[in-house]
Amino acid sequence: MTKTLKEIAELVGGKLQGDGNVKISGVNNIEGAAEGDMTFADEKHLEEAMQCKASAVLLSAKTDGSEFPMPVIYVENTRATFAILLNLFVPAIQHEKGVSSEAHIGKDVTIGKNVTILGFAYVDDHAVIGDGVTIYPHTYVGQYAVIGDGSTLYSSVTVREHCKVGKRCIIHSSAVVGSDGFGFTTKDGVHTKVPQVGNVILEDDVEIGAHVGLDRATIGSTIIGKGTKIDNLVHIGHNCHIGEGNIIVAQTGISGSTNTGKNVTFGGQTGTVGHIDIGGNSVFAARSGIIGNTPEGAFYAGFPARPHQEWLRAEAHMKKLPELTKRIKALEKKIKELEKNN
Repeated sequence: MTKTLKEIAELVGGKLQGDGNVKISGVNNIEGAAEGDMTFADEKHLEEAMQCKASAVLLSAKTDGSEFPMPVIYVENTRATFAILLNLFVPAIQHEKGVSSEAHIGKDVTIGKNVTILGFAYVDDHAVIGDGVTIYPHTYVGQYAVIGDGSTLYSSVTVREHCKVGKRCIIHSSAVVGSDGFGFTTKDGVHTKVPQVGNVILEDDVEIGAHVGLDRATIGSTIIGKGTKIDNLVHIGHNCHIGEGNIIVAQTGISGSTNTGKNVTFGGQTGTVGHIDIGGNSVFAARSGIIGNTPEGAFYAGFPARPHQEWLRAEAHMKKLPELTKRIKALEKKIKELEKNN
C-alpha cells in the first residue's frame, strides 16, 4: 500500500509541513527507517530523527520541526498516531472464514456468523461462539463457555468450562482462563482440595498475554474489567475483581480476593497479599510488594509498598549505610579510647 503525505495527514488529522506529494509505503523506527518509510520522534530523539533515512516524520504539535530535512506531520499524540499507521501499512493476518474439518465441534455448540475455527481447535459441548470470533489451532474451549463477538483466541489457549469471554477480547498463546483456584484445607499435614466451582469473566476489550493464568473463583466469579490489558506471565488468583482499564505488567502476581479500582497500573513483578482493596487511578512501580489496602490515586514503590517519594528517600539512605557503618565504628573506637584515658 502507498499513500501520499497529504492523504496521511488528512487521515490522522495532522498538520503537514513540506511536500504533500511524497509517497509513503511503510512505517519503521528511527534506526530502521529507509526511503519511502515514515517514522516518529519525541523530544529526546529529534537529533537522531533529523539524520535518519526516512522520507517523513511524525512530530508532536508542541515540537518545532522547522529544521528537519524531510517533511513533517504534526499531531497531538505521536505514539497513538503511529499505531494508526501501523494498522494501515501492516494489515492484520487474514484466514479463510469457516470451521475447519480438522477442528472438533462438540454437541449443542452455538456458532455465530463469520467465524474462523482453524484445524485442531477443540470446542466442547454446549459452548457458545459469537460472531466474528477467530480460534487458532490447539485451542480448547470448555463446556458451556462463551466467547464474545469479535474475540481472538491464539494457539494453545484454554478457556475452561463455564467461563465467559467478552466482545473484542484478545487472548494470546498458552494463556489459561479458568484454571482452578489455589484452595486447600490442611489437617494432620494432609492438604485436601476445596472444589473450585466458580468461573472467570472477561469483560469487553480485554487483552490477555501469553502464559497468563486466571484462576476461577471458588464460588462466584473472578472478574477482569472492561479494557484491562494483562502482559505475559501474570497470575490472577481466585475471586479477584480487577477494575476497568487496569494495566498489569509481566510477572505480576495478584493474590485471591483482591479488588482493584479503575485505571490501576502494576509494574513488572509486583505482588500482593490477598483480601485487600486497591484504590483506582493508582500506580505501583516494578517489584512493589502490596501488603494492605491502598488509597485512590496512590503512587507506591518498594517492599512493603509505600509512597514513592518516601521509598526514594529510604533508598537514598540505604546507599549511605556502608559509609555510616564505618563512621559509627570509628566513633565507637574513639569513645573507648576516651573512656580508657578517663
